[in-house]
Amino acid sequence: MVAVKSNREFTRIVRMKTKTGWRWMLLLPFLSVACGLLLLVADTPLQQVLRNHLFDQYQRWQPRTYVDAPVRIVDIDEDSLARLGQWPWPRTRIAELLAKVSLAETAPRAIAFDILFAEPDRTSPLSMARQWRLEGGLQAALAALPDHDAVFARALAGTPAVLGFAAAAETAPPPALPVRFVDVGARQAAALHGFPGAVLALPPLAAAAAGLGAINFVPDGDGIVRRVPLVLKMAQTQVPTLASETLRVAEQAGNIVLQWADADAGLAAVRIGARTIPTTPAGEIWLHYTPPVAARYVPAWKVLEDPATRAGLAGKIVFVGSSAQALRDLRFGPFGPLPGVETHAQALEQILAGHFLNRPGWAGGIEALTLMLGGLAIGFLALRAKALAAAAACALGLALLFGAGWHAFAAHGLLLDVVTPAFGILLTFSVCSLAHHFTSEREQRWIKAAFARYVSPNRVDYLVRHPEAMELGGRRQECSFIFTDLQGFTTLIEHLDPAKAVSLLNAYLDEMIGIVFRHDGTLDRIVGDALVVMFSAPVRQSDHKHRALACAIEMDAFASRFAAQQQAQGIAFGWTRIGVHAGAVTVGNFGGSRMFDYRALGDPINTAARLESVNKHLGTRLCVSEAILAACPNVQVRPVGQLVLKGKTNALRVYEPFVAEFAQRYAPLDEYRAAFAALQERRPAAAALFERLAAAYPDDPLVALHRRRLAAGEQGDLIVMHEK
Repeated sequence: MVAVKSNREFTRIVRMKTKTGWRWMLLLPFLSVACGLLLLVADTPLQQVLRNHLFDQYQRWQPRTYVDAPVRIVDIDEDSLARLGQWPWPRTRIAELLAKVSLAETAPRAIAFDILFAEPDRTSPLSMARQWRLEGGLQAALAALPDHDAVFARALAGTPAVLGFAAAAETAPPPALPVRFVDVGARQAAALHGFPGAVLALPPLAAAAAGLGAINFVPDGDGIVRRVPLVLKMAQTQVPTLASETLRVAEQAGNIVLQWADADAGLAAVRIGARTIPTTPAGEIWLHYTPPVAARYVPAWKVLEDPATRAGLAGKIVFVGSSAQALRDLRFGPFGPLPGVETHAQALEQILAGHFLNRPGWAGGIEALTLMLGGLAIGFLALRAKALAAAAACALGLALLFGAGWHAFAAHGLLLDVVTPAFGILLTFSVCSLAHHFTSEREQRWIKAAFARYVSPNRVDYLVRHPEAMELGGRRQECSFIFTDLQGFTTLIEHLDPAKAVSLLNAYLDEMIGIVFRHDGTLDRIVGDALVVMFSAPVRQSDHKHRALACAIEMDAFASRFAAQQQAQGIAFGWTRIGVHAGAVTVGNFGGSRMFDYRALGDPINTAARLESVNKHLGTRLCVSEAILAACPNVQVRPVGQLVLKGKTNALRVYEPFVAEFAQRYAPLDEYRAAFAALQERRPAAAALFERLAAAYPDDPLVALHRRRLAAGEQGDLIVMHEK
């Protein structure tokens, strides 16, 4: 059909106007993906935090299952401090603890002290004598007693004990180590965590120990320990940590072998005895924590007092440390705070079980490829598809990405960063969606600018969203209608300057139409000074009756003010009559192949027009049908009566909204309703009631109407209209 072809041609022209804009937008997916790749390379602190939190969440969802590994912690806990005295304990007690643990029949494979013995024991006899300032024979007697540190050193000798030292910003040189490092491949010492010096154990103790290891952790920026180093760099010297040195002593190995990766990729693995441990480039292992397990701990006081407890340590690797709150040796993991000694123990449990979390070297390449492919696919989809479809595809893609990351962790122990690729994909989607939206908005603005001054704006919006609606035909639905007419304007225009009359009419219509649009009404047509308005077409509105009534009341209020203002200036501007009705009509495009018009056809439209016209016979300004009020029960109205309109056979109940301005001039609502009820019931008292109201409120048109009817002998509320 000609009209439809014209619409399609118009759409084609609009699309041609925006074709150039689409060309430059094709670059956006590539630019957005490039930004995502730059972020992947930059690896900002925020990305690290988000990635680490994701890995923590994986562990909360699937923590490592604890098995009875040959690792125990001799715990200097609150009970031990309560029974044996506050910390620090005399070194003689530490020596006693070591001696009882190291008995031949219950000897563990290694005993590691997560305790720093950097200062002499202040409770040694000679130290106490100096502190108490004793002289003479008493000082000599105390000095002759065994030194506590010497007692501890003798206890250390011959045992598989490992002492801790602290890598720190001290000037002390690295300790003389009983271990030798063997490098396989080109050493890349810069890849390791480095410290200038160390806080060392006392030389006699260090010399007597079977091993020395750094007790340091290197937590992330948020304070959470996610990795435990196996080797550190101290003043260009490689040193073991407590975990790796304890394993070396337990395995009775002389060397720790460092397997360096090629191309300056850092450390690949550490081999201790027969065990090969994959590491990060910085020589760390990723911790896969278990929830707290009581079986991992043995109280120190029980080890001293109970042979059966000591027997349970036979053949185990034993860490000596503290969980006591007062000693503040706490670290933070994905499950919250835990004793630092447990972190060493959990690392060794993983090594002995061969259970490792791994972030392989190829992870970065996979992440970059995922970002590129996913970002480009989502970006081009966002440029071409509808917003909801593109958003759904993006959400599905991100869900698959995070699901793949979770599966890699749960099934294979792989730590893949899906946060940065997800951010890159989301960035591409957002940029391309905004560009698509911007271009679509520009196209829609062009259409609206062309038609909005000729067609109701909500009709334009509907056609922009539904171009298929530009076809001949209609549908059956319920709508609400408002008819307005300006009383006496034809006479006024004959006596007024034409330019003045046009200006006055435009000012009046401009605000009346503005009210319609504020209530989302559709301006059906303007006929001179009259308006025809419909609701629930073209867009269906479930509350169209309420909208129509609210719109009509606001139009009446404005029209009354406007007329009063003009009349005050001596211009005989008339009152506006309004009729409101609702019903089922046929709505659609009617006309022919050359031109068509969008409107509604049906009896409810004629009824609304009759209600507008009947105001001049009733003396009212606004008449509303019962069909409208059925959906607006809270609106205050006055019943007019059952009207048989001109050309109709059935009576229609009609009402007048009781607005605020009526309160001073019209009969009170309850008194009017009481009189009207008497009228309906044909009671003789009705005439007297309306006479009394007419005397008190002579300006009330409905009171005057019913008073005249009763005086003429009419009964009841049925009013037959013989004129339009």
